[in-house]
Amino acid sequence: MGTSDMLSVGDSGPLTSAGFNMSNVTDAANFLDAILDDSDFMPLNKDIVKAFWYAMVIVIGIAGIYNAYTLIVTTARLRAATANKPHPTRPSNLLTKSMATITAIVREASYPQWTPGSTMYASMIKPPSFGHVFMMTIYLAFLVGLLYWHNLIPGAQHPSALGIRAGWLTVAQLPLLILLIGKNNFVGFICSVSHERLNVLHRWVGRTIWLTATLHWAYDQYAWSKFGLNDLEKSTDFCYPTGVAAWTLLTWIMISSTAPIRNRFYELFIIQHIIVFTGFIVAIIIHIPVIYARIYVYIPIGLYLFDRLVRTLRFAYNNSRLGRATFTPLPGAVTKINIKSSKISSWRAGQHVFLTIPQFGWYQSHPATILSTPTSHDRDLVFILKAHKGFTSRIHTHASSSTASLVPSKITSRSNSLDVIEKGTARQEEHIALISGPYGASYTDFASFSSTILIAGSTGVTFTMPIFMNIAERTRMGLLPIRSLSFIWIVKSSSWKSWISDELRSATDMMDKAGVDCKVNVYVTCDEKMTDSKTTSGPAMYTNTLKKGTGCQCSNIDGPCCCTEDIAPASPVKGTTHIFEKSRGDEAAKMTEKTVSLPASKSSSLSDTAVLQSGRPPIEDIIWDTLDQADGETGIAVCGPLGLSTRCRRAVARISDERGVHKGTGAHGVYLHIEGFAW
Repeated sequence: MGTSDMLSVGDSGPLTSAGFNMSNVTDAANFLDAILDDSDFMPLNKDIVKAFWYAMVIVIGIAGIYNAYTLIVTTARLRAATANKPHPTRPSNLLTKSMATITAIVREASYPQWTPGSTMYASMIKPPSFGHVFMMTIYLAFLVGLLYWHNLIPGAQHPSALGIRAGWLTVAQLPLLILLIGKNNFVGFICSVSHERLNVLHRWVGRTIWLTATLHWAYDQYAWSKFGLNDLEKSTDFCYPTGVAAWTLLTWIMISSTAPIRNRFYELFIIQHIIVFTGFIVAIIIHIPVIYARIYVYIPIGLYLFDRLVRTLRFAYNNSRLGRATFTPLPGAVTKINIKSSKISSWRAGQHVFLTIPQFGWYQSHPATILSTPTSHDRDLVFILKAHKGFTSRIHTHASSSTASLVPSKITSRSNSLDVIEKGTARQEEHIALISGPYGASYTDFASFSSTILIAGSTGVTFTMPIFMNIAERTRMGLLPIRSLSFIWIVKSSSWKSWISDELRSATDMMDKAGVDCKVNVYVTCDEKMTDSKTTSGPAMYTNTLKKGTGCQCSNIDGPCCCTEDIAPASPVKGTTHIFEKSRGDEAAKMTEKTVSLPASKSSSLSDTAVLQSGRPPIEDIIWDTLDQADGETGIAVCGPLGLSTRCRRAVARISDERGVHKGTGAHGVYLHIEGFAW
């Protein structure tokens, strides 16, 4: 039987090496060509790639439908509250009750997140939430299924067929990779999910691309090596060097995108990420021999260019009249930035921008959450940036050393909006500010819940404070579903309260006038002024010892007094606190209450309903207490360090399960939104 007969795989059966003399270059080359020939199974590979995208469209469509349903429910709640209907946030029919039950089950399973117990490892390893783990597990299983579906090609082509299929799946994922990173993208628009929340999926899709690319190379390498054709492949096929180049660049992207490197060298990471990915795309285009497959490379190029075009146009419009920024240094190495911009007049509470102040780094675009609302602060864009290094450090150093920097001194409230105006005795120095955005704030309207809890750590308050202000402003314009709001802020020093003391006081006053039960608690974790120098008869949280008690223990490891345990929920009465002892049964939590008098210096009022207190907040107790009094669904927003958000995730999932939310117990739902604290 001749060589030509052996090459006809479809007609002559599985390809084998019988009849080929591998020491003969011509025979070896013909056999290698036969191994690499994918003409018989290319149609199936094309169908597999189409099936992948059909599935992605279905998933995105389902998410879009759920997003539309959520918007309808939110609108219905707001209208019901305006019409003064009872219980506007409770599900009222079979459809809404069924959806509430399904939603509660999904939330309980997806909210928790595991983090390393060690603080050192926690800063390096940031595992995704259980919800993201579940999504990516399903996604990976789907890819593996597509890889082996009808792909058991017998004979010498078996490993090569698997490798080629893995290559097809690699390029098929590239459009999805770009869809999940663009700041102006179709997935975010359909699902109402902002780019930074899609970023975690972007990273994991990138890892699966690396996995399928590695399988593509490994299977092909095995196919060549099995018959001693490795050297021949390297010397005769241009796909080999371009494939190695693409895989090497992709591997570097994987390594450089890990949390320790990404967080430590963020500005450098962004620049090299774009450059290296561009090189990867070029190598892939050269590597792919099939013109049809290149469409999956051209599509992401188009998507990326579209996003860049929209961002450029928005940037040009926003800065067609340059914004002017003034700096105010605040305690805790923080700078308050006010920017007057005539072009940016509308944004949603909690949105962020990318801020460039050329004088302090023309090449740096720093993400910053807008503290103000469109109707507050004389319509300025206000930011609070904590100095770390580089851009933020240079700004704070300049603000602190400038004699023109002024401390905010006055707040006024207009009849229809919260209006904070900062004045001083001299004109502040102004700096040119360039703004890209705003972006983000993809959460359900927190005014549409019966009860809302806003929890922030440190500068995470720039996300929760504008939501608080926005709700307060809207109470002046009509009835809202919200009946109670708890504002929790965790800081290291009591002096940090000056960051937003005026905003807190005005928002709280408006909520009180509207009849909304509003509680503001500021927890101070590391301030020697909030502790006694010797053991007292009060709880251990007010001593500078390691004595065990019901409250906070103080340690000198991380500063004057860094609390390592929770304190009891603060009493709304100035100078007292409540310590809850819980013994939960199967059906409900039972609380017994003790009242402990506190030294006057340890609890100071910011306003009639605000309490300053030493220690860490008892998150679970606060949530339980709020849910016990809620008339309908409760919304919780959290922005702070990973430990805080993880703790809130676990608490909400555990409490929702214990209460049997929407499972016939009468307990109402709990919505949790975790805003990213770092990039």
